[in-house]
Amino acid sequence: MIVITAPTGQIGSRLLDILLNEAPTRDEELRVIMRDPGKLHAAARARVDVVTGSHGDAEVVDRAFAGADAVFWLVPPNLRAPSLDAVYSGFTRAAAEAFKTHGVGHVVGVSALGRGTPVAGRAGLVTASLAMDDLIASTGVAYRALANPTFMDNLLRQVAPIRDHGVFTDTVTAGRKAPTAATRDIAAAAAGLLLDRSWTGTGEVPVLGPEDLSANDMARTISDVLGRPVRYERQSLDDFRAALTGRGVGNAIAEGYVDMMRAKDDGLDDGVQRTPRTASPTTFREWCEEVLKPAVLA
Repeated sequence: MIVITAPTGQIGSRLLDILLNEAPTRDEELRVIMRDPGKLHAAARARVDVVTGSHGDAEVVDRAFAGADAVFWLVPPNLRAPSLDAVYSGFTRAAAEAFKTHGVGHVVGVSALGRGTPVAGRAGLVTASLAMDDLIASTGVAYRALANPTFMDNLLRQVAPIRDHGVFTDTVTAGRKAPTAATRDIAAAAAGLLLDRSWTGTGEVPVLGPEDLSANDMARTISDVLGRPVRYERQSLDDFRAALTGRGVGNAIAEGYVDMMRAKDDGLDDGVQRTPRTASPTTFREWCEEVLKPAVLA
């Protein structure tokens, strides 16, 4: 049995679709953990076992992991948490105990690039995510952390300014090239690991996309795909922090985001070489044509 957390999120929903297609041919049972089962589409709800509740709750994961062979682990955002540790390791501690109690063999987690880089210890949310990886690995399960760069899909948060003003913002240097990945490729990487559980030990699986791009590169591609000029506008870290707190994000989490973005500009995502094993297939142009453009036109 495979247990999927956050099954209606950007990654979890795509992962669930892949597993639902593959499960009948592989004799796999699927179970999901979610607060509101009504958010799961009816076709999926009829084919999975649903455990209702938060996967940060000890009683919920105790029920969900009974009889489980593998778990997909994704920590949900908590923008008002008192600390970064509470968001990642604090949320995961109950599950870590349940992995051991129920003898879960394999866990695949969503994490981040950066381990081993000079800035890994001062990268805010990423530093906390890497500590969560260490906590899971310490339980003795076979663990693979999906080491991800910035998601292409984060641009969906800026559909309105792209459509209405021809602009998107970030805090990184305009000409700095870095990897970026589509969430559908992250889901596919997770599915491959969950379905083929021949791997052992602990480690990372980078998902780097097919090429490094700068914000200026992205602006040119978006402009070309949309057929209208779109430019990149760099936001200062101070303005970024103010925008977060203005939306109600707690101080600890806002600082975590600021530290992460500063670290990205200092090379956080540069530590892994792209190879056929670490590259993922979706190009930024493909993603813009298939995901961003329909969202803008809608």
